[in-house]
Amino acid sequence: MELRDLQIFKSVAHHKSITGAAKELSYVQSNVTARIKQLETELQTPLFNRHKKGVSLSPEGRKMIEYVNKILKDVEELKQAFLDSDVTSGILKIGTVETVRILPTILASYYKKYPNVDLSLQAGLTEELIKKVTNQELDGAFISGPIKHSILEQYDVYTEKLTLVTTNKTFNIEDFLTTPILVSNRGCGYRSRLEHWLQDEGLLPNRILEFNILETILNSVALGLGITVVPESAVRHLSTAGKVYCHPLPEKYSCISTVFIRHKDAYLTNSMRSLLKTIVEHKNMSMS
Repeated sequence: MELRDLQIFKSVAHHKSITGAAKELSYVQSNVTARIKQLETELQTPLFNRHKKGVSLSPEGRKMIEYVNKILKDVEELKQAFLDSDVTSGILKIGTVETVRILPTILASYYKKYPNVDLSLQAGLTEELIKKVTNQELDGAFISGPIKHSILEQYDVYTEKLTLVTTNKTFNIEDFLTTPILVSNRGCGYRSRLEHWLQDEGLLPNRILEFNILETILNSVALGLGITVVPESAVRHLSTAGKVYCHPLPEKYSCISTVFIRHKDAYLTNSMRSLLKTIVEHKNMSMS
């Protein structure tokens, strides 16, 4: 088993396609197919299920990808440990939730100081991003927090208020029973706060509508489709224009913090160390 076999396996698993992996790795398709078959023969188990649209990981393949991600990450960290110099450079794969309002400021400051670092950003929900950082598919992520996790470090970024958004000037708790509630998919931090609030009030909403995009939720509320709970900064433009009304949440559920997470055991490269420094600098500026 060679290192390139693991790289090929990971690429096929990611693209769910032999063709996609061959294109990414600049290999001929027959070579990718042969290497996967050789790997399956060596391990004496099928790693992929083949079908018309491509391939998908078998149960043994899903077990394999966890080992492969760790091995390839360790190899990359081994290289970084010897190649990392005083010049901050390399690639950082960072995840983020949609509502990190100061992220552009942090990234602009970081890029200005460290132009040799290539930043790759991936949007997602908090639970999804936690999983990817845990599996070391991402170097770190900005998520809704705080969290408790044995293998993740977290760094405070900022805290802000959540607000209930409606098209009516007044709001009553019973409105949750008659008005559709618009939320992001499960794994969203502020959806979780809303669900805890409803649970503690003993309320079972009549209808919950899920959306993938925050802006779609806000525009739908403005059109009278339902109500939602989001960070104040995310809806300020609509409330200022008079298109929606914002209502305070009970103190217990009203605050949500953004934290940056990274794997405790991951090698701390100069590029990551510099990003953490930039985050701390911006937090200190916001508090002064």
